[in-house]
Amino acid sequence: MILEIMQKEADETKLAEEIPLKILAHNGLVGRLIGKEGRNLKKIEHETGTKITISSLQDLSIYNPERTITVKGSVEACANAEIEIMKKLREAFENDMLAVNQQANLIPGLNLSALGIFSTGLSMLSPPTGPRGAPPAAPYHPFATHSGYFSSLYPHHQFGPFPHHHSYPEQEIVNLFIPTQAVGAIIGKKGAHIKQLARFAGASIKIAPAEGPDVSERMVIITGPPEAQFKAQGRIFGKLKEENFFNPKEEVKLEAHIRVPSSTAGRVIGKGGKTVNELQNLTSAEVIVPRDQTPDENEEVIVRIIGHFFASQTAQRKIREIVQQVKQQEQKYPQGVASQRSK
Repeated sequence: MILEIMQKEADETKLAEEIPLKILAHNGLVGRLIGKEGRNLKKIEHETGTKITISSLQDLSIYNPERTITVKGSVEACANAEIEIMKKLREAFENDMLAVNQQANLIPGLNLSALGIFSTGLSMLSPPTGPRGAPPAAPYHPFATHSGYFSSLYPHHQFGPFPHHHSYPEQEIVNLFIPTQAVGAIIGKKGAHIKQLARFAGASIKIAPAEGPDVSERMVIITGPPEAQFKAQGRIFGKLKEENFFNPKEEVKLEAHIRVPSSTAGRVIGKGGKTVNELQNLTSAEVIVPRDQTPDENEEVIVRIIGHFFASQTAQRKIREIVQQVKQQEQKYPQGVASQRSK
């Protein structure tokens, strides 16, 4: 109806151009709307007799995560295309919500709504009508902002993303490995994106030099407290998905390395590998503690974590928890822990 009114106005003012339909959609959903090699979009164009274009990635920033989908054709054709486009966007959104729900109970005390970090950080879908069919109190825009995505999943966590618990160290270092071809996207033009990301997360983010000419991965060194780690790593996972470095239907899985004191590595592994197996079952991340590592100058060894964002984060937090428990025990019973380890 809106298009018809606009078209009538255009005809009366003798405007020669056709009136396009424009739809805003979060960039995290656009890759799946387009489909592999543009197949989904071509199919909608073919079936509805429209021409569909999508605004450039260059227009995006941390503060503007939306792309403009422009549909051209007759009023009826545009209306039919809108139905198919929204169907695809909603399907992508609901798949993301499902993935979040599956991980919702793994990170206690986490206020995801305050972080707004994900490529699919969308508003929760509010119903088109209020109670008993009353109109909604606020404008209904299912794919609008990226701040309220998780608000209804975590209604009781109002006190910041992580509990202020003395057991968390102030600064953590995580090495995250990204595809070499994605380095430019993470850095951005003249380093704009990586600087913006560091400010947003409150972390130091550096990309280590390539170890050779043909390496397939590069190391991103992230330094900051737990909340900063969560934000920075979440943005990087999201960026790789947005820029289609992974297949639209494929989950972004990256390898992260954290260092733990060599004295606690045994506790992370557990008797007969029990703890590490439990960690893997709980988080669905692959956790590897190489047994034959030589500790570095700080008497630390590397733990490798491979998985999607939530899995990796949960594993990182659980491992840090184990390390803190061991440290506290060593402070209380220094000789007892040492003698236990010698056994």
